Amino acid sequence: MAKLLDKQRYKCALGAMQTVQAIDRALPILHSGPGCAQKLSESIGSSGYFSPNIFPCTSINEKDVVFGGVKKLNSTIENALKVIDADLYVVLTGCIPEIVGDDSGEVVSRYADNDKPVVYAPTAGFKGNNYKGHEQVVDAIIDQYLEKSDKRTKGLVNIWADVPYQDLFWLGNLRELEKLISEIGLTPNSIFGYQRGIQNINKIPEAEFNLLVSPWVGLSNMKKMEKKLGIPYLHYKTLPIGATETSKFLREVGRFAEVDSELVESVIKRHEDYYYYLIERYADLFLENRVINKQFSLVSDAHYALAITKFLANDLGLVPAKQFIVDDTPKKYQEEISNEFKKLNYGIEADVAFETDGFKIHEEIKNHDYHGYPLILGGYYEKEVTEQLKGNFLNISYPVQDKVVFDDFYVGYTGGIRLIEDIYTVAVQRFN
Repeated sequence: MAKLLDKQRYKCALGAMQTVQAIDRALPILHSGPGCAQKLSESIGSSGYFSPNIFPCTSINEKDVVFGGVKKLNSTIENALKVIDADLYVVLTGCIPEIVGDDSGEVVSRYADNDKPVVYAPTAGFKGNNYKGHEQVVDAIIDQYLEKSDKRTKGLVNIWADVPYQDLFWLGNLRELEKLISEIGLTPNSIFGYQRGIQNINKIPEAEFNLLVSPWVGLSNMKKMEKKLGIPYLHYKTLPIGATETSKFLREVGRFAEVDSELVESVIKRHEDYYYYLIERYADLFLENRVINKQFSLVSDAHYALAITKFLANDLGLVPAKQFIVDDTPKKYQEEISNEFKKLNYGIEADVAFETDGFKIHEEIKNHDYHGYPLILGGYYEKEVTEQLKGNFLNISYPVQDKVVFDDFYVGYTGGIRLIEDIYTVAVQRFN
Protein backbone atom coordinates (compact mmCIF):
# COMPACT_ATOMS: atom_id res chain seq x y z
CA MET A 1 0.00 0.00 0.00
CA ALA A 2 1.31 3.45 -0.91
CA LYS A 3 2.44 5.68 1.97
CA LEU A 4 1.42 9.30 2.28
CA LEU A 5 4.06 11.87 3.18
CA ASP A 6 2.46 14.72 5.10
CA LYS A 7 3.91 18.24 5.04
CA GLN A 8 7.28 17.53 3.45
CA ARG A 9 9.85 20.33 3.79
CA TYR A 10 11.73 20.13 0.51
CA LYS A 11 11.20 20.17 -3.24
CA CYS A 12 12.36 17.94 -6.05
CA ALA A 13 15.92 18.23 -7.34
CA LEU A 14 14.82 20.62 -10.09
CA GLY A 15 14.31 23.13 -7.28
CA ALA A 16 18.05 23.67 -7.72
CA MET A 17 17.03 26.31 -10.23
CA GLN A 18 17.02 28.57 -7.15
CA THR A 19 20.67 27.71 -6.49
CA VAL A 20 21.41 28.91 -10.02
CA GLN A 21 19.27 31.98 -9.55
CA ALA A 22 21.25 32.93 -6.44
CA ILE A 23 24.40 33.22 -8.57
CA ASP A 24 24.47 36.76 -9.94
CA ARG A 25 23.65 36.79 -13.68
CA ALA A 26 23.35 33.00 -13.90
CA LEU A 27 20.39 31.64 -15.86
CA PRO A 28 18.66 28.28 -15.47
CA ILE A 29 17.56 26.64 -18.72
CA LEU A 30 14.93 24.00 -17.95
CA HIS A 31 14.53 20.82 -19.97
CA SER A 32 11.24 19.82 -18.43
CA GLY A 33 7.51 19.90 -18.77
CA PRO A 34 5.67 23.23 -18.69
CA GLY A 35 4.89 24.71 -15.30
CA CYS A 36 7.81 23.30 -13.30
CA ALA A 37 9.45 26.68 -12.72
CA GLN A 38 6.22 28.22 -11.50
CA LYS A 39 5.47 25.35 -9.14
CA LEU A 40 8.98 25.29 -7.68
CA SER A 41 9.53 29.01 -7.30
CA GLU A 42 8.93 30.99 -4.12
CA SER A 43 6.55 33.93 -3.88
CA ILE A 44 9.00 35.90 -1.74
CA GLY A 45 12.42 37.06 -2.90
CA SER A 46 12.65 35.05 -6.13
CA SER A 47 12.12 37.79 -8.69
CA GLY A 48 14.94 40.03 -9.89
CA TYR A 49 17.17 40.16 -12.97
CA PHE A 50 16.01 36.66 -13.95
CA SER A 51 12.74 35.43 -12.47
CA PRO A 52 11.19 31.96 -12.80
CA ASN A 53 8.56 33.41 -15.12
CA ILE A 54 11.14 33.97 -17.85
CA PHE A 55 13.41 30.94 -17.40
CA PRO A 56 13.83 29.36 -20.84
CA CYS A 57 12.09 25.98 -20.88
CA THR A 58 11.65 23.27 -23.50
CA SER A 59 8.10 22.63 -22.26
CA ILE A 60 8.26 19.07 -23.54
CA ASN A 61 5.00 17.29 -24.33
CA GLU A 62 3.68 13.88 -25.43
CA LYS A 63 5.33 14.12 -28.85
CA ASP A 64 8.74 14.69 -27.24
CA VAL A 65 8.20 11.69 -24.99
CA VAL A 66 7.78 9.53 -28.10
CA PHE A 67 10.43 11.05 -30.35
CA GLY A 68 12.79 12.63 -27.81
CA GLY A 69 13.34 16.25 -26.87
CA VAL A 70 17.01 16.81 -27.69
CA LYS A 71 16.25 18.94 -30.77
CA LYS A 72 14.00 21.16 -28.72
CA LEU A 73 16.67 21.42 -26.00
CA ASN A 74 19.31 22.41 -28.55
CA SER A 75 17.10 25.15 -30.02
CA THR A 76 16.16 26.40 -26.53
CA ILE A 77 19.81 26.75 -25.52
CA GLU A 78 20.72 28.36 -28.84
CA ASN A 79 17.97 30.94 -28.59
CA ALA A 80 18.59 31.63 -24.90
CA LEU A 81 22.19 32.51 -25.76
CA LYS A 82 20.93 34.92 -28.40
CA VAL A 83 18.26 36.79 -26.47
CA ILE A 84 19.13 36.58 -22.75
CA ASP A 85 22.21 38.38 -21.45
CA ALA A 86 23.65 36.13 -18.75
CA ASP A 87 27.18 35.23 -17.61
CA LEU A 88 26.49 31.57 -16.91
CA TYR A 89 23.86 29.24 -18.37
CA VAL A 90 22.92 26.11 -16.42
CA VAL A 91 20.77 23.45 -18.09
CA LEU A 92 18.63 21.56 -15.57
CA THR A 93 16.63 18.45 -16.46
CA GLY A 94 13.27 17.43 -15.09
CA CYS A 95 11.84 13.93 -14.76
CA ILE A 96 10.45 13.35 -18.25
CA PRO A 97 13.62 13.79 -20.36
CA GLU A 98 15.61 11.55 -18.03
CA ILE A 99 12.93 8.88 -18.02
CA VAL A 100 12.82 8.76 -21.83
CA GLY A 101 16.62 8.85 -22.08
CA ASP A 102 17.40 12.25 -23.63
CA ASP A 103 21.18 12.75 -23.72
CA SER A 104 21.11 16.30 -22.39
CA GLY A 105 24.80 16.24 -21.54
CA GLU A 106 25.72 15.60 -25.16
CA VAL A 107 23.60 18.54 -26.31
CA VAL A 108 25.22 20.87 -23.77
CA SER A 109 28.70 19.67 -24.81
CA ARG A 110 28.10 21.25 -28.23
CA TYR A 111 28.42 24.64 -26.53
CA ALA A 112 31.78 23.94 -24.91
CA ASP A 113 33.45 26.62 -27.04
CA ASN A 114 30.76 29.23 -26.46
CA ASP A 115 31.91 32.67 -25.29
CA LYS A 116 29.95 32.22 -22.09
CA PRO A 117 29.90 28.93 -20.16
CA VAL A 118 27.01 26.49 -20.53
CA VAL A 119 26.92 23.59 -18.05
CA TYR A 120 24.47 20.80 -17.33
CA ALA A 121 23.11 19.27 -14.11
CA PRO A 122 20.82 16.21 -13.99
CA THR A 123 18.10 17.28 -11.57
CA ALA A 124 15.23 14.87 -12.16
CA GLY A 125 12.88 14.79 -9.21
CA PHE A 126 13.22 11.04 -8.74
CA LYS A 127 16.98 11.46 -8.16
CA GLY A 128 16.54 13.37 -4.94
CA ASN A 129 15.36 16.62 -3.40
CA ASN A 130 16.58 20.19 -3.88
CA TYR A 131 19.38 19.71 -1.34
CA LYS A 132 20.79 17.07 -3.67
CA GLY A 133 20.00 19.30 -6.64
CA HIS A 134 22.03 22.09 -5.04
CA GLU A 135 25.04 19.78 -4.85
CA GLN A 136 24.51 18.74 -8.48
CA VAL A 137 24.63 22.35 -9.66
CA VAL A 138 27.91 22.95 -7.81
CA ASP A 139 29.24 19.66 -9.20
CA ALA A 140 28.36 20.80 -12.73
CA ILE A 141 30.41 23.97 -12.27
CA ILE A 142 33.34 21.97 -10.89
CA ASP A 143 33.27 19.22 -13.52
CA GLN A 144 32.44 21.23 -16.62
CA TYR A 145 33.87 24.70 -16.03
CA LEU A 146 36.57 24.98 -13.40
CA GLU A 147 40.19 24.00 -14.07
CA LYS A 148 43.01 23.41 -11.62
CA SER A 149 45.20 26.46 -11.04
CA ASP A 150 48.84 26.68 -10.06
CA LYS A 151 48.13 30.06 -8.49
CA ARG A 152 47.19 30.32 -4.82
CA THR A 153 45.99 33.65 -3.45
CA LYS A 154 47.17 33.97 0.15
CA GLY A 155 44.29 34.13 2.60
CA LEU A 156 41.59 33.51 -0.02
CA VAL A 157 38.83 31.26 1.37
CA ASN A 158 35.83 29.87 -0.53
CA ILE A 159 32.77 29.89 1.74
CA TRP A 160 29.90 27.43 1.32
CA ALA A 161 26.89 27.29 3.63
CA ASP A 162 23.13 27.64 3.22
CA VAL A 163 21.07 26.32 0.30
CA PRO A 164 19.81 29.54 -1.30
CA TYR A 165 16.07 30.26 -1.01
CA GLN A 166 15.43 26.98 0.80
CA ASP A 167 16.80 28.95 3.72
CA LEU A 168 15.19 32.38 3.73
CA PHE A 169 18.21 33.78 5.63
CA TRP A 170 20.80 32.50 3.14
CA LEU A 171 21.93 35.90 1.86
CA GLY A 172 22.41 37.55 5.25
CA ASN A 173 24.05 34.44 6.71
CA LEU A 174 26.63 34.30 3.92
CA ARG A 175 27.43 38.00 4.21
CA GLU A 176 27.91 37.71 7.98
CA LEU A 177 30.18 34.68 7.56
CA GLU A 178 32.21 36.71 5.08
CA LYS A 179 32.42 39.57 7.57
CA LEU A 180 33.63 37.30 10.38
CA ILE A 181 36.25 35.69 8.14
CA SER A 182 37.45 39.12 7.02
CA GLU A 183 37.92 40.28 10.60
CA ILE A 184 40.56 37.62 11.27
CA GLY A 185 42.53 38.69 8.21
CA LEU A 186 41.26 36.27 5.55
CA THR A 187 39.67 37.11 2.19
CA PRO A 188 36.24 35.47 1.74
CA ASN A 189 34.97 34.30 -1.63
CA SER A 190 31.40 33.11 -2.18
CA ILE A 191 29.43 32.73 -5.40
CA PHE A 192 25.90 33.49 -4.19
CA GLY A 193 24.22 36.87 -3.88
CA TYR A 194 24.74 40.48 -4.89
CA GLN A 195 27.78 41.10 -7.09
CA ARG A 196 28.90 37.51 -6.67
CA GLY A 197 28.85 35.48 -9.82
CA ILE A 198 31.16 34.37 -12.59
CA GLN A 199 33.99 36.59 -11.32
CA ASN A 200 33.90 34.81 -7.96
CA ILE A 201 33.46 31.40 -9.57
CA ASN A 202 36.66 32.08 -11.49
CA LYS A 203 38.48 32.69 -8.20
CA ILE A 204 37.54 29.31 -6.70
CA PRO A 205 40.63 27.38 -7.95
CA GLU A 206 42.97 30.03 -6.49
CA ALA A 207 41.73 29.71 -2.90
CA GLU A 208 43.93 28.34 -0.14
CA PHE A 209 41.05 26.27 1.15
CA ASN A 210 37.29 25.70 1.07
CA LEU A 211 35.25 26.38 4.19
CA LEU A 212 32.06 24.34 4.40
CA VAL A 213 29.67 25.42 7.17
CA SER A 214 27.03 22.70 7.02
CA PRO A 215 26.26 19.35 8.66
CA TRP A 216 26.22 17.50 5.32
CA VAL A 217 25.04 19.49 2.30
CA GLY A 218 28.04 20.31 0.12
CA LEU A 219 30.44 17.79 1.61
CA SER A 220 30.58 15.78 -1.62
CA ASN A 221 31.37 19.03 -3.47
CA MET A 222 34.30 19.72 -1.14
CA LYS A 223 35.72 16.26 -1.73
CA LYS A 224 35.38 16.69 -5.48
CA MET A 225 37.20 20.03 -5.44
CA GLU A 226 39.94 18.58 -3.29
CA LYS A 227 40.44 15.77 -5.81
CA LYS A 228 40.13 17.79 -9.03
CA LEU A 229 41.39 21.24 -8.03
CA GLY A 230 43.73 20.32 -5.18
CA ILE A 231 41.92 22.58 -2.71
CA PRO A 232 41.85 21.31 0.91
CA TYR A 233 38.72 21.94 2.93
CA LEU A 234 37.64 22.62 6.49
CA HIS A 235 34.29 21.08 7.36
CA TYR A 236 32.66 22.97 10.22
CA LYS A 237 29.43 21.10 10.91
CA THR A 238 27.59 23.71 12.97
CA LEU A 239 26.33 27.01 11.64
CA PRO A 240 27.74 29.37 14.30
CA ILE A 241 24.98 31.21 16.15
CA GLY A 242 25.72 33.17 19.33
CA ALA A 243 28.91 33.69 21.31
CA THR A 244 29.73 30.11 22.32
CA GLU A 245 29.69 28.57 18.85
CA THR A 246 30.95 31.62 16.94
CA SER A 247 34.04 31.87 19.14
CA LYS A 248 34.72 28.16 18.60
CA PHE A 249 34.23 28.70 14.86
CA LEU A 250 36.70 31.59 14.64
CA ARG A 251 39.33 29.70 16.64
CA GLU A 252 39.04 26.61 14.46
CA VAL A 253 39.17 28.58 11.22
CA GLY A 254 42.09 30.57 12.58
CA ARG A 255 44.03 27.40 13.46
CA PHE A 256 43.32 25.82 10.08
CA ALA A 257 44.41 28.97 8.22
CA GLU A 258 47.37 29.53 10.57
CA VAL A 259 46.14 32.98 11.52
CA ASP A 260 47.89 34.72 14.43
CA SER A 261 46.01 33.56 17.54
CA GLU A 262 46.33 36.97 19.18
CA LEU A 263 44.41 38.54 16.30
CA VAL A 264 41.70 35.90 16.54
CA GLU A 265 41.36 36.33 20.30
CA SER A 266 41.19 40.11 19.98
CA VAL A 267 38.31 39.80 17.50
CA ILE A 268 36.54 37.32 19.76
CA LYS A 269 36.95 39.53 22.85
CA ARG A 270 35.59 42.60 21.09
CA HIS A 271 32.49 40.73 19.93
CA GLU A 272 31.93 38.83 23.18
CA ASP A 273 32.21 41.99 25.29
CA TYR A 274 29.39 43.64 23.36
CA TYR A 275 27.36 40.41 23.09
CA TYR A 276 27.34 39.84 26.84
CA TYR A 277 26.71 43.54 27.48
CA LEU A 278 23.46 43.17 25.56
CA ILE A 279 22.62 39.90 27.34
CA GLU A 280 23.20 41.50 30.75
CA ARG A 281 20.82 44.36 29.93
CA TYR A 282 17.98 41.85 29.58
CA ALA A 283 19.04 39.39 32.28
CA ASP A 284 15.90 40.16 34.28
CA LEU A 285 13.73 39.21 31.32
CA PHE A 286 15.53 35.90 30.88
CA LEU A 287 15.51 35.04 34.58
CA GLU A 288 12.01 36.20 35.49
CA ASN A 289 10.15 35.22 32.34
CA ARG A 290 8.26 32.03 33.10
CA VAL A 291 6.33 31.97 29.83
CA ILE A 292 9.01 30.15 27.87
CA ASN A 293 9.63 26.84 29.49
CA LYS A 294 13.12 25.39 29.53
CA GLN A 295 12.26 22.73 26.93
CA PHE A 296 12.20 23.34 23.20
CA SER A 297 11.96 21.42 19.92
CA LEU A 298 13.31 22.26 16.48
CA VAL A 299 11.64 21.11 13.25
CA SER A 300 13.99 22.00 10.43
CA ASP A 301 16.79 20.80 8.19
CA ALA A 302 20.01 19.57 9.83
CA HIS A 303 21.57 22.99 9.22
CA TYR A 304 19.32 24.88 11.65
CA ALA A 305 18.33 22.00 13.93
CA LEU A 306 21.93 21.52 15.01
CA ALA A 307 22.87 25.21 15.08
CA ILE A 308 19.90 26.48 17.07
CA THR A 309 19.89 23.51 19.46
CA LYS A 310 23.48 24.31 20.40
CA PHE A 311 22.68 28.01 20.70
CA LEU A 312 19.62 27.61 22.92
CA ALA A 313 21.34 25.05 25.16
CA ASN A 314 24.80 26.63 25.37
CA ASP A 315 23.96 30.33 25.34
CA LEU A 316 20.47 30.54 26.86
CA GLY A 317 20.53 27.49 29.12
CA LEU A 318 17.36 25.93 27.72
CA VAL A 319 16.90 22.15 27.76
CA PRO A 320 16.26 20.40 24.45
CA ALA A 321 13.34 18.04 24.05
CA LYS A 322 13.32 15.93 20.90
CA GLN A 323 14.67 17.60 17.75
CA PHE A 324 13.38 16.75 14.26
CA ILE A 325 15.50 16.88 11.10
CA VAL A 326 13.31 17.04 8.01
CA ASP A 327 15.67 17.38 5.02
CA ASP A 328 15.82 13.64 4.23
CA THR A 329 19.44 13.49 5.37
CA PRO A 330 21.28 10.60 3.66
CA LYS A 331 21.73 7.67 6.05
CA LYS A 332 25.53 7.79 5.75
CA TYR A 333 25.56 11.16 7.54
CA GLN A 334 22.93 10.54 10.19
CA GLU A 335 25.04 8.94 12.91
CA GLU A 336 27.72 11.63 12.74
CA ILE A 337 25.11 14.38 12.90
CA SER A 338 23.34 12.67 15.81
CA ASN A 339 26.64 12.65 17.70
CA GLU A 340 26.88 16.43 17.34
CA PHE A 341 23.68 16.77 19.36
CA LYS A 342 25.49 15.06 22.23
CA LYS A 343 28.20 17.74 22.35
CA LEU A 344 26.30 20.35 24.34
CA ASN A 345 27.60 22.14 27.42
CA TYR A 346 27.17 20.73 30.94
CA GLY A 347 26.82 17.17 29.62
CA ILE A 348 23.42 17.87 28.07
CA GLU A 349 22.42 15.68 25.13
CA ALA A 350 19.56 16.11 22.69
CA ASP A 351 17.53 13.28 21.21
CA VAL A 352 17.15 13.69 17.45
CA ALA A 353 14.87 12.06 14.88
CA PHE A 354 15.40 12.08 11.12
CA GLU A 355 11.78 12.28 10.01
CA THR A 356 10.15 13.68 6.87
CA ASP A 357 6.50 13.01 7.75
CA GLY A 358 4.91 16.06 9.32
CA PHE A 359 2.04 14.06 10.81
CA LYS A 360 4.40 11.84 12.80
CA ILE A 361 6.39 14.86 13.98
CA HIS A 362 3.28 16.64 15.21
CA GLU A 363 2.05 13.55 17.01
CA GLU A 364 5.36 13.27 18.89
CA ILE A 365 5.26 16.96 19.80
CA LYS A 366 1.70 16.66 21.10
CA ASN A 367 2.51 13.56 23.13
CA HIS A 368 5.63 14.98 24.78
CA ASP A 369 5.38 16.56 28.21
CA TYR A 370 7.20 19.92 27.97
CA HIS A 371 6.35 20.61 31.65
CA GLY A 372 4.65 23.84 30.66
CA TYR A 373 4.53 25.95 27.54
CA PRO A 374 6.69 24.45 24.77
CA LEU A 375 8.97 26.54 22.60
CA ILE A 376 8.72 25.26 19.02
CA LEU A 377 10.98 26.60 16.28
CA GLY A 378 10.19 25.22 12.85
CA GLY A 379 8.35 25.64 9.60
CA TYR A 380 5.01 27.37 9.29
CA TYR A 381 3.38 23.94 9.50
CA GLU A 382 4.22 23.88 13.23
CA LYS A 383 2.26 27.03 14.02
CA GLU A 384 -1.09 25.29 14.45
CA VAL A 385 0.15 22.44 16.64
CA THR A 386 2.05 24.92 18.84
CA GLU A 387 -1.10 27.00 19.28
CA GLN A 388 -2.98 23.85 20.31
CA LEU A 389 -0.39 23.32 23.04
CA LYS A 390 -0.52 27.03 24.00
CA GLY A 391 3.20 27.23 23.30
CA ASN A 392 5.48 29.81 21.72
CA PHE A 393 6.23 29.42 18.03
CA LEU A 394 8.92 30.96 15.82
CA ASN A 395 9.02 30.33 12.07
CA ILE A 396 12.72 29.83 11.30
CA SER A 397 12.71 27.14 8.60
CA TYR A 398 10.97 26.18 5.37
CA PRO A 399 8.20 26.98 4.73
CA VAL A 400 8.45 30.55 6.04
CA GLN A 401 5.12 32.33 5.64
CA ASP A 402 4.83 34.83 8.45
CA LYS A 403 7.79 37.11 7.77
CA VAL A 404 9.65 38.85 4.97
CA VAL A 405 13.44 38.53 5.00
CA PHE A 406 15.63 40.73 2.81
CA ASP A 407 19.13 40.22 4.23
CA ASP A 408 18.45 39.39 7.87
CA PHE A 409 20.59 36.65 9.44
CA TYR A 410 21.06 34.45 12.50
CA VAL A 411 24.77 33.77 12.05
CA GLY A 412 27.44 34.98 14.41
CA TYR A 413 27.30 37.14 17.51
CA THR A 414 24.90 39.66 15.96
CA GLY A 415 22.76 36.89 14.50
CA GLY A 416 22.46 35.27 17.91
CA ILE A 417 21.17 38.54 19.38
CA ARG A 418 18.63 38.80 16.56
CA LEU A 419 17.41 35.28 17.23
CA ILE A 420 17.02 36.08 20.94
CA GLU A 421 15.05 39.19 19.99
CA ASP A 422 12.74 37.15 17.78
CA ILE A 423 12.15 34.46 20.42
CA TYR A 424 11.45 36.84 23.28
CA THR A 425 9.33 39.11 21.11
CA VAL A 426 7.03 36.12 20.71
CA ALA A 427 7.15 35.54 24.48
CA VAL A 428 6.28 39.05 25.62
CA GLN A 429 3.35 39.23 23.21
CA ARG A 430 1.52 36.92 25.62
CA PHE A 431 1.17 39.86 28.00
CA ASN A 432 -0.46 42.16 25.42
